[in-house]
Amino acid sequence: MRGRRPQSVATNPVFVGAATTLVIVVAVLLAYSANKGLPFVPTFELKVDTPNAARLVVGNEVREGGFRIGQVGAIDPVPGSKSGAQVTLKLNTSATPLPDDSTVRIRPRSALGLKFVEIVRGKSSHAIPDGGTISASANAVGPELDDFFSTFDEQTRANIDTNLDYFGTAIAGRGDAINRTIASLPELFGDLPPVMRTLSDPDNQLRRLVTETGDVTRIIAPLSNTFARGFTGMADTFGALSSDPQALRDAIAATPATLAEGIRSLPDTRPFLSELAGISDEVRGTARELRRSLPPVNRALAAGTPVLKRTPEFTDDLEGSLRALRDLAKSPTTDITLAGLTATMKTLNPTLRYVGPHVTVCNYFNYWWTFLADHISDEDATGTVQRIQVKLAPLQQENSMASFGATRPANGGTVDPVTKALSGDAAALHDQIYNAAVDSQGNADCESGQRGYPTRAAQGFPADLNIAVDTRTPGDQGPTYKGRPSVPKGQTFSSRPNGIAPQVEP
Repeated sequence: MRGRRPQSVATNPVFVGAATTLVIVVAVLLAYSANKGLPFVPTFELKVDTPNAARLVVGNEVREGGFRIGQVGAIDPVPGSKSGAQVTLKLNTSATPLPDDSTVRIRPRSALGLKFVEIVRGKSSHAIPDGGTISASANAVGPELDDFFSTFDEQTRANIDTNLDYFGTAIAGRGDAINRTIASLPELFGDLPPVMRTLSDPDNQLRRLVTETGDVTRIIAPLSNTFARGFTGMADTFGALSSDPQALRDAIAATPATLAEGIRSLPDTRPFLSELAGISDEVRGTARELRRSLPPVNRALAAGTPVLKRTPEFTDDLEGSLRALRDLAKSPTTDITLAGLTATMKTLNPTLRYVGPHVTVCNYFNYWWTFLADHISDEDATGTVQRIQVKLAPLQQENSMASFGATRPANGGTVDPVTKALSGDAAALHDQIYNAAVDSQGNADCESGQRGYPTRAAQGFPADLNIAVDTRTPGDQGPTYKGRPSVPKGQTFSSRPNGIAPQVEP
């Protein structure tokens, strides 16, 4: 009997089972680690700063042109940012070099929320280094499907149901009309391009119209029921119009000419509308002020109502006064009296122009009464008398004020040594009448009581006479203690007693 051949290791069931188990374990490990990249395969690392990671997870694919070139290796939050993230991409070296102007987008891979990163290769001649970082714009993350569905909240769904109900009711039973509408749409679309070009013209400001229309809709939303009743009334109006088809045809026939005229004339209204827009802003402010002013206006109207009720009685009483005024105006002596009054005012006007500043600027009227009370202060048997003290000039002075038959004015410079020692070199004669109150410019020059005793003020007199007889004293003496610095605004004046217009002083 032949001996048994030795059994091969490959045919050993234990060895085959162990080898199979080992291959399966290695395959499972490789499949598990494939999410982080195959081992021993070189990769290129690229970091992307995104405003939102958009639910990316580690292991999501990175594609370029639809082909897989890598995967997401890590996702880390950006410090100091609420939703920003830094995504680390591990790319195949076959996808490099990558231009530095390349962009990144995060796109959905399926409706279940699976994402992938798409790289759009740029055209720059400079490449991104290994481990480099690029930034993704806000447009890199598209809208999520659940964000789209979340727009249909409960209120929106209720409004959609309402719209479908109304539209369904409006369309029901109108199949022929819908067919005719569809048949006429090609002709409509043929005329639509020029209309759309006109609407898209920036000068038409259609965007602003839509925005303002949204504001109008928001404002009138609380009045929706009122507008609904208005539409019901419009339906009645249209029913009345349809009852006379010929009149409606005539109106429609006249519409093209009306629209053509409107197209021609409406551009001319733009300046008016611009002005109206400016006025509207002011009216808006006026309306705000009026809202605050209405309560006091209402109170004023409430208080004025009883007064208006008494107005007829007052008018009856006023009627007699007006009749008397009419009789006075018709009287022949009225014109004579007014003429005389006019002549009197013309006569008094120069005096008032000169005297006025003495009262309004220098306050001499009140000073006069003050000094008068002090002047008449000595009592006698019948009341009070003037309290005065007679002052006589020195008898030794030549041509003294007490001298009879004087040939020259009393001159302070010609007194004898004895009188000179008593009275000094001051002028003997001070007779400056018509004191000034203002200068020619209306500035205060209250001379009375403030100009003192000048040594000489005598233009045209011999030079050896130290007398003061000129009306004006050189320089402005300024206002009195209770006076004004200048003539009040609006008051006419004259600095000279003859009442002529102010002149430049010599």
